[in-house]
Amino acid sequence: MRVAVLGAGVVGLSAAYWLARDGHETVVVDRNDGVALETSYANGAQLSYSYVAPLAGPGVLPKIPPWLLRRDSPLRFRPTLDPDQWRWLLRFVLACNRERSEATTRRLLVLSFYSRRLMHEFVARESIEFGHAVNGKLVVHSDEAGYGRARALVDYQRTLGCDQDGLDRPRCLALEPAFGDGTRGLGARLVGAIHTPGEEVGDCYRFCVELERLLMAPKAGVRFALGTQVQRLVVERNRVVAVESSAGPIDADAFVVAAGAASGRLVSSTGLRLPVYPLKGYSITLPVCGASPRISVTDFRRKVVYAPLAAGDGPRLRVAGMADLAGWSREPDPVRLGQLVGEARAAFPDAADYDAPIERMAPWCGLRPATPLGTPILGASPFANLFLDVGHGALGWTLALASGRIVADAVARRRPDIPLDGFAFGA
Repeated sequence: MRVAVLGAGVVGLSAAYWLARDGHETVVVDRNDGVALETSYANGAQLSYSYVAPLAGPGVLPKIPPWLLRRDSPLRFRPTLDPDQWRWLLRFVLACNRERSEATTRRLLVLSFYSRRLMHEFVARESIEFGHAVNGKLVVHSDEAGYGRARALVDYQRTLGCDQDGLDRPRCLALEPAFGDGTRGLGARLVGAIHTPGEEVGDCYRFCVELERLLMAPKAGVRFALGTQVQRLVVERNRVVAVESSAGPIDADAFVVAAGAASGRLVSSTGLRLPVYPLKGYSITLPVCGASPRISVTDFRRKVVYAPLAAGDGPRLRVAGMADLAGWSREPDPVRLGQLVGEARAAFPDAADYDAPIERMAPWCGLRPATPLGTPILGASPFANLFLDVGHGALGWTLALASGRIVADAVARRRPDIPLDGFAFGA
């Protein structure tokens, strides 16, 4: 059948890949002139399959007031008159309990492990280069109490399929040379860390560009309608019959919404309300000129990730973090970018030239499409031929292949390989 995928980020392209493998005539529609030019462009680069716990957790609410009072807080909230923002916040607050958080984590781990399996199969099957590496991950703790709580969770995480271990300070310093002798940078305040050796990294933008190349091959049967603004979905008798766009009407037998944070606004003409709201995140990508981590590192206290990336012109360090619940602006905040540079300088002072102009650090910001619960919405919608692949938050890169496969299964009326409890529309 003919399928229109609305969105050319990593989530939409992954769905198009599986739809093409099923033999569908597929068109990918995006408002940008190229693929992956928004949230997928320069994300945190970590394929973090074992760290999928939602932002809404039992320990979050007490932290929010002090976070809101600090300009450099990991989470920043700027209230607006947008009722969608307040509806999202109310549902988020209601989800901040242990029972809900643990159920969400279990479901996300099933989805992420499925995505990891599909990624490994994909890499073995396709000729594609995107700096993919299995380099492991250290989640670093700077206080004894926090490290103690993290260690207590390791045994529980193992029951869910995670391969992890708690490392004390000497073992961390031995494992990651970029910490040096522990007298400077992040190494100086390191108490311990949780090590997950199977975690991975990759350049999401390069992955998307390579995926576009695969999909444009004549045998793939995929067409791209880039630079095309979707205006509204036309519905008749419980079916979407066309998409009105800046390039004219787009007809298809089925439609997949994978437009990131814009997905809710895109389907609003149908009467659907998606609980998806943007959380703005930031990153810089630094040319490495000194001691830089070879393992992915997450600073748990500051909520900043450091991911080493291989590039043709030399190694890079992707530094990403922040979450601003502040509306729909895609313009970067220079203050937040400066904070990110400061975090990187304090953590790994010799890794890069931090006095270089910010333009040389490839500054970026993107709107992460977050749901209050932290789970994406996948599969069927109330309309017979409209399918959803939305709300992945900061996990779009990690979950994209599994989400796309599930949506392709839904289009084909196949039973998915994993249960969809908690992921279906209205869950």
